[in-house]
Amino acid sequence: MKLEMKDSPGQLVAAIKPISDVGGNIIAVIHQRDPDPDGDTLNVQIVLELPKGRLDALISLLKEQGVHIQRINEERLLYQRTVILIGHLMHTGFSDTVDQIDATGFAEVTEVAMSMPGVNERSSSRMTIRAVSRDDMEAALSILRRVAQAKSLLMIEPLEDAA
Repeated sequence: MKLEMKDSPGQLVAAIKPISDVGGNIIAVIHQRDPDPDGDTLNVQIVLELPKGRLDALISLLKEQGVHIQRINEERLLYQRTVILIGHLMHTGFSDTVDQIDATGFAEVTEVAMSMPGVNERSSSRMTIRAVSRDDMEAALSILRRVAQAKSLLMIEPLEDAA
C-alpha cells in the first residue's frame, strides 16, 4: 500500500495500528521525510500480508484515521527464483527469452541486470522470475531451460530457495 497522511506526530501509528487490528502482518515500512519544510503531508509505503477478506475492513479503518490510500497492489506472484544466463544474449533475442516466460500468464520476469563486456563477447544476465505457485515456478524454469538450450546459453540456477 502507498499511503498519504498528515506530517504530524502519531500519524504513522495511525496507519500501522489498523493493520494489526485486522490481523495483518507488516513486512516492511518505507518512510522518507520530504526535505521540503513546507510539506504538510507524508508518503509511506507499507508491504503487508492480510488474511483473506480483511482488506475492506482495513481500508475503512485507515479512512477513519484520516489516512489517504494512494495505491493498493495485490501481489499474486508469490514465488521467486533468480538465475544467471551467460552467452550471446542480445544476439539470440533477449526480449524473446523474457517473452517466453511472460507469455505464460502464471510467471513473469520481474528484474533483469545485464553485463555486456563487448560486442563479440558473451554477456551475462541476472534474471528474477516470480510465479503464482511452486509448480508454476518449476514450469517457468523448465521453459527457460529449454530456451537456454536452444540458444546455446548457460543457465545457472537457482540463486535462492523459492518463496
